[in-house]
Amino acid sequence: METAAAVSVSRSACRTALPSPAPRQGRVAFPRRPLSAAPSQRLVARRAAAEDNAEEELPIEKRFAAFPTVMDINQIREILPHRFPFLLVDRVIEYRAGEYAVAIKNVTINDNFFPGHFPERPIMPGVLMVEAMAQVGGIVMLQPEVGGSQDNFFFAGVDKVRFRKPVIAGDTLVMRMTLTKYQKRFGLAKMEGKAYVGGDVVCEGEFLLISATG
Repeated sequence: METAAAVSVSRSACRTALPSPAPRQGRVAFPRRPLSAAPSQRLVARRAAAEDNAEEELPIEKRFAAFPTVMDINQIREILPHRFPFLLVDRVIEYRAGEYAVAIKNVTINDNFFPGHFPERPIMPGVLMVEAMAQVGGIVMLQPEVGGSQDNFFFAGVDKVRFRKPVIAGDTLVMRMTLTKYQKRFGLAKMEGKAYVGGDVVCEGEFLLISATG
């Protein structure tokens, strides 16, 4: 009995001492790390800093592009009959035949109306803004697509004019005139006009132009 018990105990001890079989090897699954937005944010920050540095290095006189030129002053003089001191359009920067024109007037302290309007506070007269816009409308009307000429162009009327902000010396007046209705039989053209300084509307209204040969 003792011998059998000892053998039984020895067998149990051996089984206990034997190492457990190793688990079957396979892919080890590691916990996934959450994706961090920090690298992309750092990249965006570096790009923004580089752009800021580039702007700082670029002199201010080189940062802003000039207005494009579709018609220069010589071409404008071939279309409009106006001359100094009443030619109030310096350059056409966009134009679509028979539809619209966008032009600029550089307002300078040398304009002949400033000494009287007003000596202590030079402001461009509203009636001259309207006249300048009408001249831009004339550039649309006097093209071959509309059938006008320098000898038969007239400014016939204006309606719903509003002056939003004063225009002073040093401003660039950007004027857009759009042909909204044209009665070729009567030679009447109705146009909508807006004038801007720095992207802000300074004047707007409806214009009526007439061709004497209509």
